[in-house]
Amino acid sequence: MKISNLVWLFILMLFGGVFLLVSCQSEPTLIPRETLFGNPTNVVPQISPDGNMLAYLAPSNGVLNVWVRTIGQQNDRVVTNDTLRGIRRYFWAADNKHVMYLQDVGGDENWRLYGVNLETAEIKDLTPYEKVQVQIVDRNKHFPNELLIAMNKENPQLFDVYHLNLESGELTLVANNPGNVIAWLTDADFNVRCAMASTPAGGFELWVRPNEKSAWSTVLTWDSNDALTSGPVSFTKDGKSLYLQDSRNVNAGRLVKLELESGNIEVIAQDPQYDVANALIHPDEYTIQAVSFYRAREEWTVLDPSIQADFDAIAKLDKGDFNIIDRDNADNTWVVSFMKDAGPISYYAFDRKLKKGAFLFDHRPELKQYELTPMEPVSFTSRDGLTIHGYITFPKGQSKKNLPLVLNVHGGPWARDRWGFDSEAQWLANRGYACLQVNFRGSTGYGKEFLNAGDKEWGGKMHNDLVDAVKWAVQQGYADSNRVAIYGGSYGGYAALVGATFTPDLFRCAVDIVGPSNLTTWITSIPPYWATFRDLLYRRVGHPETEAEFLKSRSPLFKADQIKIPMLIAQGANDPRVPQAESEQIVAALKEKGIDHQYLLFPDEGHGFARPENRLKFYAAAEEFLAKHLGGRFEGEAAK
Repeated sequence: MKISNLVWLFILMLFGGVFLLVSCQSEPTLIPRETLFGNPTNVVPQISPDGNMLAYLAPSNGVLNVWVRTIGQQNDRVVTNDTLRGIRRYFWAADNKHVMYLQDVGGDENWRLYGVNLETAEIKDLTPYEKVQVQIVDRNKHFPNELLIAMNKENPQLFDVYHLNLESGELTLVANNPGNVIAWLTDADFNVRCAMASTPAGGFELWVRPNEKSAWSTVLTWDSNDALTSGPVSFTKDGKSLYLQDSRNVNAGRLVKLELESGNIEVIAQDPQYDVANALIHPDEYTIQAVSFYRAREEWTVLDPSIQADFDAIAKLDKGDFNIIDRDNADNTWVVSFMKDAGPISYYAFDRKLKKGAFLFDHRPELKQYELTPMEPVSFTSRDGLTIHGYITFPKGQSKKNLPLVLNVHGGPWARDRWGFDSEAQWLANRGYACLQVNFRGSTGYGKEFLNAGDKEWGGKMHNDLVDAVKWAVQQGYADSNRVAIYGGSYGGYAALVGATFTPDLFRCAVDIVGPSNLTTWITSIPPYWATFRDLLYRRVGHPETEAEFLKSRSPLFKADQIKIPMLIAQGANDPRVPQAESEQIVAALKEKGIDHQYLLFPDEGHGFARPENRLKFYAAAEEFLAKHLGGRFEGEAAK
């Protein structure tokens, strides 16, 4: 931060209004926060296995619920009755009669599985267990009345696999976790025959067995360098081979076929820099039909000539990057989504026989009333020579010069920002800020060398990349160095705290959403079901026993006396990933030192804000906070 006293605020009051008066002639209409962050109108359509019905999420009495309708008719009806958090994860059972969904309580992530019988309208809680999390392992159209799920029911640290009979609700244990399995994979016959297990060195082992009664054997091992760029994808139809993402002996995760008996490897798709992003697998033949790599945008390569005409026809339906998000059992109808940067997500039902698509809906159609702005891919060189990629979104109708900038840092950190519609990017740009999103080292998708360059660099070189990004934006003339904010959630919240403590002169203000402030207390309080990932965390972040001083040196809490800038901190009281104490302790330090701050605690939320009323309250507060300190626009007063 360059200026941090009341003189600047006085200058802002004098000249901020002049700036807005001059620039508002070309500024677009203010997009209501409700339009950006309220419930979507319709989202996540899925077709029934028999192809006769469509399900989707839409509000019912202000809460997201599952709706269904018959294809070709307008008989839409809501079939769930959630009244609090809204349903976000659902799917069709293979029997066509049940819609399944997962729900937790207050954001605690103890997901329960519910089934809706569409014939009787009865809703059953199929896993009525306290403090147990359900994960979906697989469904199979040849076993329509069955489902495979994983639960940490017997041991809160470990997930075992259960067979669920949808008619009776009976659960049968089919795969016992010996202590280090983190993921399970079934074959074409619905048998659990593959597992990925963690190692004490932060790597993974791949286990396979001939049948569910056989002992496991280790097929291969990925060390810690390959762990986050490798993993099993699918069995072949005959069960004799596995498709894998595999980065051994190369930089990026390739898609390969491993013959289990001989150990032979066949490379299916690869790129020297980018990991395989997605694979489209034939639902009956279990062959790879298409593969994508996510460079600046997602790019697909068709491997199966029989679907080339489908891809060609789909590409003409709309603008943007498309994905096949669902298929019926006959493989005649595909549900397709189109992601665009300056418009809502659009959904189509594609008829493969006619090679025609029928528009279903936009997820937020009201956005079409407003001027959105493109998300532009950017890259720069870090101080130590790495190429860093990201995106910048500029305000519509303004010069790209000397703008207030919000550095919006993604969570994970083993994730990445992507091109497409981003509510926060559009919100910030609409309010007059340039929004810069950076895939700093440690981000995924760019190969293992780039990802592993982030090891033990929380608050170190990962933060240097963010600092270099701000300096790059200033050097390009895009950003006013006196008006830069750092903003983010989860790891991005930690980065915001690091920005305020480690580089306090660079930023005017900071917004931290559910970010850890003390790496030692955070890493020792992870949920019990993260136990199988603990060694990986120690390898990539730091060990709380052997590297206590190192973790302390990278923890914003212990540099709180260096904070000079206003801060907004938001936290969910039930967050199992970053506990409330992580925000409370930095807030206590801010209070003790008399530092300007605002703290929002949501008692009915977890790691992020699922309820629209909570989201809107947070974004109202954040918008007013940013406007106060950077001079952008805001819609009304923040909710009290």
